[in-house]
Amino acid sequence: MELTYTKCGDYYIPDLALDGDAEDRPLGKYGRLRETFLREHHHGTYTSMLLTGRLNDHLTEIDRSADEMIERVIAQMAKAEGVTEALKASDQMAWVGKMNSIRHRAEEIVLSDLVYA
Repeated sequence: MELTYTKCGDYYIPDLALDGDAEDRPLGKYGRLRETFLREHHHGTYTSMLLTGRLNDHLTEIDRSADEMIERVIAQMAKAEGVTEALKASDQMAWVGKMNSIRHRAEEIVLSDLVYA
């Protein structure tokens, strides 16, 4: 393994880069929350994953899984509670209130099951 260096002023700084395409995959809300949780509450796991290059893949997978789970749970809850397009057409404010309630409950489920687990 050979390192190259760049001279900055009087110092030589190693040219280091992350493997893979980590810069091309921005993290969403749930990936960032998972990163914060690991860094603050599971520092050893966070550091190990960071040093071995598994952290970005893990955070991306959590973010993707959380988004899918949110959509699935919202659809199931809306169907179970009878929140339909007919309700939206007849009483928009009631529909918005019910959908906001469903979204918040679904997010709590995802946070406890995926992000903070």
